[in-house]
Order: sequence, then structure tokens, then C-alpha cells
Amino acid sequence: MFTRVCPLPASVRYVRSFSISTTRSAKAIIYTRNGEPTDVLTVRTLPALAVPRGDQVKLRFKLSPVNPADLNVIQGAYPAKPHPRDDLGTAEPAFVAGNEGLAIVEDVGEDVSVVQKGDWVIFSTPQFGTWVSEAIARQSDIIRVPRASNSSLSEVQAATLTVNPPTALALLTQFASLEPGEFVIQNGANSSVGQAVIQIAHRHGLKTINLVRDREGIEDLKGQLKSLGADYVMTYNELGEKTARETVRDWTDSKPIRLGLNCVGGKDTTLMARFLGQDAHLVSYGAMSKAPLSLPTSLFIFKNLTCHGYWQSRWYQQHSAEERQSLIAEIVGMMESGLLQEPSHEIVVLQGSDEEMQSTVKDAIGTSASGRHKKILFHFADI
Repeated sequence: MFTRVCPLPASVRYVRSFSISTTRSAKAIIYTRNGEPTDVLTVRTLPALAVPRGDQVKLRFKLSPVNPADLNVIQGAYPAKPHPRDDLGTAEPAFVAGNEGLAIVEDVGEDVSVVQKGDWVIFSTPQFGTWVSEAIARQSDIIRVPRASNSSLSEVQAATLTVNPPTALALLTQFASLEPGEFVIQNGANSSVGQAVIQIAHRHGLKTINLVRDREGIEDLKGQLKSLGADYVMTYNELGEKTARETVRDWTDSKPIRLGLNCVGGKDTTLMARFLGQDAHLVSYGAMSKAPLSLPTSLFIFKNLTCHGYWQSRWYQQHSAEERQSLIAEIVGMMESGLLQEPSHEIVVLQGSDEEMQSTVKDAIGTSASGRHKKILFHFADI
């Protein structure tokens, strides 16, 4: 049975009702072996954190998003692996889940120069372990969120800075030089990356054809995406109909579509690729269907199709701290100017005993894994 905890924003998820301790304890969502997240994740009370020394920074987390890649990491099906830790009070080395998050600096070591107490920070080190209430990091692990005292940047926007908006920007700018009025076609358009693609493309005069799964309330979803700037929205079922080619031709006025964005894989991407024009680029940044990407040879021979892969974590690994900071400043500017809105989301508040938190986490993960839900962000209540 869930009850809503007040006063919290309307986007905050139902959480369980229980008594609250007055002593704040550090908590983490951990696992000791790979497997299905609902089977292997546990919530653990951590040993007390040491005072930061040298280049160390003590952090208190505000929000920690749940991304599809996080679930793949826990399953052991992702190339990035977190470092095992032996400081979590477990009998065997364990992993703290989570790649992305927003934290506030609570204390700094004597050698820290890039942040100070009260700063908002996000993470440049992949798989840092962000599903935690508190942590000690090195200053090289973090990026200060550049914001003025009167900034309109929300905590949700800051917490989702490092993965989805930079990916969307790269997808639209690094693979094809498109002019205003040209078309982009993408699947997974209701994902956080998809929503960012819609908004950035719209601001730059590009038109988007957006593909989503059919579902209950599909017209509401189409309306939501169009409110962000989507020009056209179509389900995969509609894309497979005989009339789809004529429909798309009417939308584009027979202009070639030169950029396709794929986060799904499988037959739906195969079908989408057939709508790409001459010399087009297909960029894959995810595989939510877990099905292989299969493309007709004719697309390569007769249409000169070029395929790419993109991974934001690789970009961070290959670029300097200054370049990473510059990218984040650019994304923050987009958000503060209103170009990028918060992704559709729910905040899941974690509080109570470890067992009660664990139950809430698994409920939320199960919902997130369905792929039909808003982005979930964990928030550990002060306890």
C-alpha cells in the first residue's frame, strides 16, 4: 500500500508509510553479483564516512536517475563495469549501482580547488555509483554545475545533465550536416534522449518524424511530444502499414531523410532504415529491444547508407576536463534559456528501514524496466 508524502512536487512517486528516525545514516543501493535488478539489488546502511582529505570531496546526493543502461550494467550486459568495493560493510566485494546523479558538496579536503561547499556537482567518472545518499569522491570524478545564484536550473535538469542531453546534441551535430527544413527520423522518441532530440532539432529548424510503441493513451503521448516541438509522431505499427511510405513522402514533400537515430534495434529499426534517403546516416546509441540490428544490403549498395555508433561515456573518456566542463555549460545554457525542458519523470523517495527502501526500489525498477514509464529518479530522504 502506498501513500503520498507531503509536501512534495506532484511528480514525486508514492512511497511507503512508516516512522522516521531522527539520525541521518548513509544508504546505498548495492549488488554483489550480476542478475536481474529486482533479484540482486539490496539497500544497505553504510559505515560512517571519513572526513575528506587531500583532493577528496564529501557529497550528499539529491537525485539519482534510473537509465536503461544502469539496468544493463546490473545484468552484466554492458561494457562499462563499476569498480568492486570492499568498504561497504559486506562480506564480499560489492558494487554501488548508478551512473548519473546530482549531489551537493558538504565538505572538501585541503587540496580541492574546483568546488566548494554548497556547489552542485555531477559525475564525469563512468559508473561512479550514484544510487547512494552520501559518498566520498575525488575532485577528478566530478563536474561543477555552472549556475548563477538566480539560475532557473531545476534539480531534475541538473541530475539528468550528463547522459541524455549531450547524447541528443551529438546525434544531431556530429554525423550529418543538416540545414534548416531537413528531416530527422528517430525511434524511441518518448525516451529522454528522444525528447531532447525533438527540442534541440526544433530550435535549430530541423523537422522530426518520431516513432513510438503503440500503447494505451497513445494520442496523449503524441500530443505531449508535439508540445515539445515534434512535427510528426507515428507508431511502429503505423510505420509498417502499406500507406506509411506515402504518408512520409507527403510529410517530407519527397525530400530525402538524411539522418536516422536508433535506440531500439530489431525489426522496427530495420523498417525505419528503409525510409532513409540517399547518402543518409543511421546512428545507433542504444538497443532497448535487445534484438540485433539487421539492415538490407541494398541500403548500403544503392543508397550509400553509413552506420555509426555513439556512446556518451566514450566521449567523456576521450576529452579533457576543460572540454567536459564546456559541454556541461552549453547544456545548462540550453536548459536555462528554456530550450530544454525537464524530462517527463517521477521522483521516488526512499526512507524507512533498509527492507522498506529495498521493496520501494524494486517496485520502481520493475516499472522502469517496462520501458513505458516516465524517467525515475531516486531521492534518499534525510534520515
